[in-house]
Amino acid sequence: MATDDADDVPPADRSEIPVTAEAPDSAISVAGTDHVTLIGSNEEDTVEFYRDVLGMTLVMRQPNLDAPEVTHLFFDSGDGRIVTFFVEEGRDSAAGQRPGIGAVHHLAFSIEAAELPGIKEALFEHGHRFSEFDRGAFHSLYTRDHNGLTIELVVDKYELPDDRRGEVLALAQSKRVAAGDDYVDDEHLVAAIDELGLDVVRNEVPDAATGAGFAE
Repeated sequence: MATDDADDVPPADRSEIPVTAEAPDSAISVAGTDHVTLIGSNEEDTVEFYRDVLGMTLVMRQPNLDAPEVTHLFFDSGDGRIVTFFVEEGRDSAAGQRPGIGAVHHLAFSIEAAELPGIKEALFEHGHRFSEFDRGAFHSLYTRDHNGLTIELVVDKYELPDDRRGEVLALAQSKRVAAGDDYVDDEHLVAAIDELGLDVVRNEVPDAATGAGFAE
């Protein structure tokens, strides 16, 4: 039976899509993330979690312009980037998620390193279990919202300038590949930061497992 010649080529020898901080030759060049919109349950439960637990300010509320019977809630995630929800009275909050292709797997929000202990205590006090992991390039807490959606709270290990973050990660990626390592870790980040001549602060984060998993 005929086979695809590519199947006989070792993965390391195959051509890969390049990872780089250089701007692509694309039809459009977006300027950043404006907002992300999710289908929520009801207004009360959504506000309780995203405002009262995560501390996002509710900055707009209006009808969904495409479906006036649905309410559109706008939350400022802390840096002017907006997360919005379509909610409707009578929708019950769900206990679990089974995301498929095209669905939202999880949302990740930045937190300050110094606030990490207080955030863990607050999650516990509000009845939200969490998991804590060292993700190599950053340190993360994982919990779930009222609908079972996984929420990741991220502490960057290094205070990188916003306009250089992609450049640092892309260079760290190249160093990871050259070293034959499985994922970007401290040594690759430090090497990239040093090569780029950046003077950045390293955040103190606790030791944590590097395994995979989410809050249950």
